[in-house]
Amino acid sequence: MGTLILIRHGQSQWNLENRFTGWVDVPLTDAGREETRRGAQLIRHLTFNRAFTSVLVRAQETLDIVLKELGQTHIPIERDQALNERHYGALQGLNKAEMAEKYGERQVHIWRRSYDVAPPKEKTEWNPDGVSESLKDTAARTLPYFNAKILPLVKAGQTILVVAHGNSLRAIVMDLDTLTKEQVLELNIATGPPIIYEIDHNGKILKKTIHKLPVGSRQ
Repeated sequence: MGTLILIRHGQSQWNLENRFTGWVDVPLTDAGREETRRGAQLIRHLTFNRAFTSVLVRAQETLDIVLKELGQTHIPIERDQALNERHYGALQGLNKAEMAEKYGERQVHIWRRSYDVAPPKEKTEWNPDGVSESLKDTAARTLPYFNAKILPLVKAGQTILVVAHGNSLRAIVMDLDTLTKEQVLELNIATGPPIIYEIDHNGKILKKTIHKLPVGSRQ
């Protein structure tokens, strides 16, 4: 039996400012660093064989904090943009409430939560390449990487830590839990607390544990 731990990065500066972040590199806030430390204490009984993260700084900073907190900085780490957050296109850098006023709450909700509708692709300061992704697009790059690089290690009995983002992790959880595209719309992954899967050599999920952060700062 192997163990898979999924962690969404701690609160970032743009999470705090209610801005669409996507592929823009934004650091953690002090509160995000603290919730990461509290989340790490929930998995202090585990010893990791390897860790995976995205190429974005908020996920890498979160991983660094977790490993330092648990004294496991020696493990191999692989970074890949396949685990990046969903690319929010022309919405990147913009305030979510302001966009709701401009386009209407319903339209912004569709862009944020739908499975296969991507935000606008116009080139902007924060989207110079004019690209955009739906959750379906995100899954199309995240899942092949997960199934080729990460899941085989878990099935082989290893304990693997993945620190990534709300939507790349939603794609992974959707696949593991065999959620429909309607069910995944209601799936939200919080910043900080770990999700733990125990998986057998055939890929069958034996147990899933969703942690909540302990209240207050560490003692």
